[in-house]
Amino acid sequence: MPKPTKGPRLGGGPAHERLLLANLAAALFTHKSIKTTETKAKRLRPVAERLVTFAKRGDLHARRRALAIIGDKSVIHELFTEIAPLVAEREGGYTRITKLGFRKGDNASMVQIELVLEPVTPKVKRSSTSKAAPAAEPVADAAEVEETETVEASEPIAEEETTEAAAEVESDAAEKADDAAAEPAADAEKADDAK
Repeated sequence: MPKPTKGPRLGGGPAHERLLLANLAAALFTHKSIKTTETKAKRLRPVAERLVTFAKRGDLHARRRALAIIGDKSVIHELFTEIAPLVAEREGGYTRITKLGFRKGDNASMVQIELVLEPVTPKVKRSSTSKAAPAAEPVADAAEVEETETVEASEPIAEEETTEAAAEVESDAAEKADDAAAEPAADAEKADDAK
């Protein structure tokens, strides 16, 4: 037998709490999002996620177990035919709770609990050796392949261009070094003039 939760139940007794959670779950599956108190939403989450897991299984026994909890055939039909295919790839975490603030009358913490129906984006697994390696882009057209082949055929021209570019970089570096050496001499002349 499951151990009952400590403290008072949501509706006063365990039977009333069971009915209250079943009605909240039915409203959640019907409207896809409901606004309720934080305590009720936290108690609703495991019930709703268990029902979605039944719906993902989709067999007759799972349908009858879900029907024993909710009792409304139209809600169960919507859960099994519309919601279950949308969360088929998701491995749990079918609900999302968002805090909304406090209720004006009794200052109860209000939240919005909603079904997470967005498609799952698969995570890219990287090995420890290729963390910084960029992914290779696929070639789309045969024309692009021909262009790359013509560039490879003219490699000697490309090597000459890179040699000229390297020579320009070396000459720029040499000029900067000469300028850096000339600056201290110019500073020394200005200091002598000031004396």
